[in-house]
Amino acid sequence: MIIFKTLTILISSACLVLTVPQGAREKDWWETGNFYQVYPRSFMDSDGDGIGDLKGVQQKVAYLKEIGMDGVWLSPIFDSPMADFGYDISNFTKVYPKFGDMQSIQELIDECNKNDIKLILDFVPNHSSDECEWFKKSVKRDPYYSDFYIWHPGKPNPNGGRNLPPTNWVSAFRSSAWEWNDERQEYYLHQFLAAQPDLNYRNPEVVKTMKNVLKFWLNKGINGFRIDAVPYLFEVGPDASGNYPDEPLTYKCADPLSQCYYDHIYTQMRSETVNMVTQWRTVMDDWQKENGGPTRVLLVEAYAPLAKVVEIYGENGKLNGAEFPFNFEFLNYLGPKSDAADFKAIIDNYLATIPQGSTPNWVQGNHDQHRSASRLGPQKADAVNMLLQVLPGAAITYYGEELAMEDVFIPWYRTVDPQACTTDPVTFHKYSRDPARTPMIWDDQRNAGFSNANSTWLPVGPDFRSNNVELQRSERSSHLNIFKKLMQLRKQDILMYGDYDSVLLNDDVLAVKRELSNNRTLIAVLNLGFTEQMVKLSTISQWQIPQVMEVYTASVGSGMFERQPVYTDEVYVAAGIGVVLDYQVGKRLPQPRGDDPGQYEQ
Repeated sequence: MIIFKTLTILISSACLVLTVPQGAREKDWWETGNFYQVYPRSFMDSDGDGIGDLKGVQQKVAYLKEIGMDGVWLSPIFDSPMADFGYDISNFTKVYPKFGDMQSIQELIDECNKNDIKLILDFVPNHSSDECEWFKKSVKRDPYYSDFYIWHPGKPNPNGGRNLPPTNWVSAFRSSAWEWNDERQEYYLHQFLAAQPDLNYRNPEVVKTMKNVLKFWLNKGINGFRIDAVPYLFEVGPDASGNYPDEPLTYKCADPLSQCYYDHIYTQMRSETVNMVTQWRTVMDDWQKENGGPTRVLLVEAYAPLAKVVEIYGENGKLNGAEFPFNFEFLNYLGPKSDAADFKAIIDNYLATIPQGSTPNWVQGNHDQHRSASRLGPQKADAVNMLLQVLPGAAITYYGEELAMEDVFIPWYRTVDPQACTTDPVTFHKYSRDPARTPMIWDDQRNAGFSNANSTWLPVGPDFRSNNVELQRSERSSHLNIFKKLMQLRKQDILMYGDYDSVLLNDDVLAVKRELSNNRTLIAVLNLGFTEQMVKLSTISQWQIPQVMEVYTASVGSGMFERQPVYTDEVYVAAGIGVVLDYQVGKRLPQPRGDDPGQYEQ
């Protein structure tokens, strides 16, 4: 029999006793944390200019608390000419004026702290803007800044004229990764837009400067950083003649401007990359030792093969890197035709690949991908949210996923994403990230309550009058209220400390169990396929399952109600539907309330 020690935490306005199994290490805040990505331009506009801002985010901190978030990650807020909407930074220690100023960010930090929410900034270390003073001085060969960026005179042109680019390297935005600068008479490297020159991490002064950026924001009260584009930090060093090698062809596609055309062995996930992350982790840990407070976290973006991604947890067999690199396996491999078998295969492979003792994490969407409900199917929105919350580790929610927000069609003439604008009116849809970046849908008023401007930077989705936060708050069974129930459950002992197992009942249905022996059992029955199913949980021979469990929460349209008793040999789940079943030792099963057939005793 498990013995429990006790501590008390606050969830919304109710006091919950959290039991921790005797001998278990108490989890740090981030290890089972829920993180919410805010895209500031699209979250809330406080001053009526059609662009979201920091004051707007501050006004909605209460909402973030309401939905149970532990950490909130802001996409870049730093001063920028906005060639890539903030990922081209001209000043790493100044706020973009349309978002606010240093007082605005300090007030947001204070408001988050009052609500026990950790604020996390987007750290973009790979490159700066070409309008950054560092780059301007590098162009002029200032002795200190001359080698802050990667410069090369280029290859001799056999036809005469200006030298050719040094290598065949291509940027992520469909161009050569080398741009000629007339003033310096050399090429500079940019793995993204030409307006985003790559910093030179082989220069110790660059390393020192970027560590100082981290310290600057830690001193302001920031609780961590999401680190952008980590695989691109280092390129192969130059040879004795100062030259770089061409990358080999992959033969995976026929477009020489596409990333798939080359094998990026010289420009991505170089051996020095993980060491740089461990150095940043040391900065964070040293700062905390000196100043106290909660763990300051590093969350890393790395689109790379999983075997490479997991190296970012640390080097030399230690967990001395990022708290976790984002798990993009759902984003990389799941789509509208994916079923439960596909989900199960990805989950099992991921959990088997991450280092022992590391914290798993689960991501279903972000600002660079189509929205989850559009990518996987809106009927699966609740089931996918259930899956992320019952799996072990941390979960990351992109703003609006709690509402099952979908992509919004953006025509060519309204397209602003540079990744799409560098293409053409025929193919831009394939590349545009704008559909997933549209304004948050707060209510049924003008511009969905996002802004009182005449127009917004991207259009609001057309269905906001029938789908918004206020409306979903008022409905008994809504995506938002189901999400909030899951968040309450997430902060309880069963999901923080319960044993995990999952079983594929058939290609459509995945069952996930979390259990505290002799105490409580949760089973999520998730139809992630395309046909309705009646499943018998008793067929799972390795599980001991109560004959009757009660519904903790169920998908919109499931026909099931909270606290409804369900026989575990007859669990009906329509296509895309999920249900979380609950059993607690010694707890009496509820009876229907006579005044409402959809209500059961609490």
